[in-house]
Amino acid sequence: MKIDYFNDQLEDKATIVYPNEGESFEMNGLSLTFKVTSEISNDQLGVYEIVLAPMAIGAKLHYHRFMDETFIVTQGVLTIQTSNKEVHAKPGTVVYAPRLTPHGFKNDTNEEVKLILIFNPSQKREGFFRGLHETLNEVPIDPRKYLKLYNKFDSFPVDTSNMIPIRE
Repeated sequence: MKIDYFNDQLEDKATIVYPNEGESFEMNGLSLTFKVTSEISNDQLGVYEIVLAPMAIGAKLHYHRFMDETFIVTQGVLTIQTSNKEVHAKPGTVVYAPRLTPHGFKNDTNEEVKLILIFNPSQKREGFFRGLHETLNEVPIDPRKYLKLYNKFDSFPVDTSNMIPIRE
C-alpha cells in the first residue's frame, strides 16, 4: 500500500452531545455533566457543564501545573477568585486560568449558576471528578484523601488548611 503524503485522509469523528446528555454527578451543591471527555478527545480537551446551587463552592483557591482551565458563564453570576481579587462574572463572561495561576470559583448568590468548564489538556479529568464525588460524599470528608486526589490530578491547593469546598 502506497502512502499518500500529499492529501489529507478525512475521518468522520465528530461528537455531538445534546442538552441533558452525558454522565452526571451531584456533590456538595454542585452538579457536573461530562460533555467532551479525555477518551473522546485523545486527552486533549475536557468540556464539562457545571451547575452550582445557591451559595455553593466549586473549588477553593488552587492551581494546575500542566493544564489550563477556562470558565464560560452561561447563567447567573459566578464569583471567580484569583490570587488577589474576586470577580463577579455574569453570563457571557469567559475566564481563562493558565497553568500556575491560582484560581477558585463559587456561587455567592441565591440563584443557580451554570457554566461550561474546559480543561486543556484534559489529563483524564473525569477520574478526578469521580474521585471528588466519592470523597465529598463521605462523612466526615478526609482532608488527606482529598489532597491525594487533588495532587494525583494536577491540582494543588494554595492553602491546604482551607481547601475543602465547604462554607465554614
